[in-house]
Amino acid sequence: MNEPALAEAIRAWAAQRRVDRAHLERWLKLDERSAAALLEAARALRLRVGQLHEALTMLDEIALVEGETVGAVLARPALKRILEGAGSAPARARVFVQALRATRFPRLARALERVKAEVAALRLPRTVTVVLPRDLASDELRIEIRARSAAELGESIAALERSARGLERIVGMLGGEGSEPDEL
Repeated sequence: MNEPALAEAIRAWAAQRRVDRAHLERWLKLDERSAAALLEAARALRLRVGQLHEALTMLDEIALVEGETVGAVLARPALKRILEGAGSAPARARVFVQALRATRFPRLARALERVKAEVAALRLPRTVTVVLPRDLASDELRIEIRARSAAELGESIAALERSARGLERIVGMLGGEGSEPDEL
C-alpha cells in the first residue's frame, strides 16, 4: 500500500472508531511500515478506541526506550503470535495490550507474577476468588466468596482462616512490604 492510500485507510479506520485527533496524528506520524503494522493489528484484533490509545502510547514508549520502530516492536514473535493466533478478537486484543504493558513495565509484570504465584500457592477452593488490583495500581485486595449452601460458605470461610498468613503476606506485597522499593 502506498503512503497516501495507507494514510487514507488509517483515517477511515479512525473515523469509523471515532479516534481522537491527537492519537490519529501520532499514528500518521509513524514511519510507513510502523503505521501499516499498527493498522493491521488494529484490524486483526478489532481494537477498541481505548485499547488503540493505550497500545499506541506503549508502542511509542517501547520503541523510544529500545531504539526501535513501532513496526519492529509489533514484529516481535510474542506479539506476532497474539496477532496471528486463534481465539476471539476481543480476547486477543486484551492479551495484546497486556503483553505491551508487560514489555513496557517489566518490573511491574514480574511483581504481578510473584503476587499471582502467592495467590495460587494458597490453594483456595473454587468458591473463593482473590481479586488483585489492576496493574497493581492499589494496595487493596478484594476477596469474593460464592456459596450455594451453608456448608459451602463454611468451607470457604475455613479456607480463608487457614490462609490468613498467606493473605496477609499478599496484602503486604501489594503495600510494598518485603520488596525492593521499585518492584511494586
